[in-house]
Amino acid sequence: MQPAWVEVDLEAVRHNVRTVRGVLRRGAQLMAVVKADGYGHGAVPVARAAVQAGAAWLGVARPEEAVELRRAGLDVPVLVFGYSPAEAVALGAPQRVSFSVFSALSLRAVERAGALSPVGVAVHLKVDTGMTRVGFGPEECLEVADRVASTPGLHLEGIYTHFATADSDLHFAQAQLRTFLDVVERLRARGHHPPFVHAANSAATFALPDSHLDLVRVGLALYGLRPAAAAPGLRPALRVVARAVRVRRVPAGTAVSYGARYRTAAATNVVTVPVGYGDGLPRAVWERGWAWVRGSRVRYAGVVCMDFAMLDAGDVQVEEGDEVELVGPHVPAEELAGICGTIPYEVVTRLGARLPRVYLGDGPP
Repeated sequence: MQPAWVEVDLEAVRHNVRTVRGVLRRGAQLMAVVKADGYGHGAVPVARAAVQAGAAWLGVARPEEAVELRRAGLDVPVLVFGYSPAEAVALGAPQRVSFSVFSALSLRAVERAGALSPVGVAVHLKVDTGMTRVGFGPEECLEVADRVASTPGLHLEGIYTHFATADSDLHFAQAQLRTFLDVVERLRARGHHPPFVHAANSAATFALPDSHLDLVRVGLALYGLRPAAAAPGLRPALRVVARAVRVRRVPAGTAVSYGARYRTAAATNVVTVPVGYGDGLPRAVWERGWAWVRGSRVRYAGVVCMDFAMLDAGDVQVEEGDEVELVGPHVPAEELAGICGTIPYEVVTRLGARLPRVYLGDGPP
């Protein structure tokens, strides 16, 4: 009997891809972002499901993530967002892996790889329009594009930017989009016509249709997590489940967990589950969070430990071996994130390898 696991509903992933595609402007393609092991869901199974449902591209952060997808037999185009050493670029280019250029260091890496690759390197130029993370400034992009175009072995396949506030401040996002489109027009005036111009993340896909362009990069929405208030029809794909491995009836005033920071207010059933912060369960969840068992919400009791967490189940008649939902339909990742002062991205990506993934709906669409 498995003590704890993560369920991933691949049919929900396919549903979410179809939902996003249903709001796209004509001609726009969908890139499924499967970096960080598919946001903790499993990169390869999620990528397969997304492609089955119509995703045309896959997006990753590091070149080794692209290698994993290719080894699994996924053959749609892949874009690496982060830095890639020249050796990794030269290895990935013949496998239809494209690489981002966003700094002098990354540009030198693709230039060295272009000299080594018999098929050349497909480059996506990143424009920093307000994120101030990676990317060339708008004035730098013209010179960089010229340099890419004049370097043997390099092909300017795309140009893109990333929104900082599409989920919170559309005015700022719209200003970023205007800056980006101005750069694109100036590049075209200089004879550069990259076939893929892209800007939209999950939030912008729903909230800023003008940003759809040639390609949208969908991460959070792929997994059914809400990127913005106006993102209807998505289905969460992930559920974290643990079994009750100990149930004990204790009197009022009983101290629970490290530091004795929690004491029971009344006689209650304390339920122990074998998941802790070593598995990615946020330690801060104990103060205001809850789990779901036997059709009831039950609060955490005491500080979350590395390997265990305790729950104050009151008079709920929990039996050892019962399933307890820690994240899922009854305990949404968005609400858990709010309780812990973080974002749903962190809740799902931090789920550790000790929790085996169980895939539902793993088959044809």
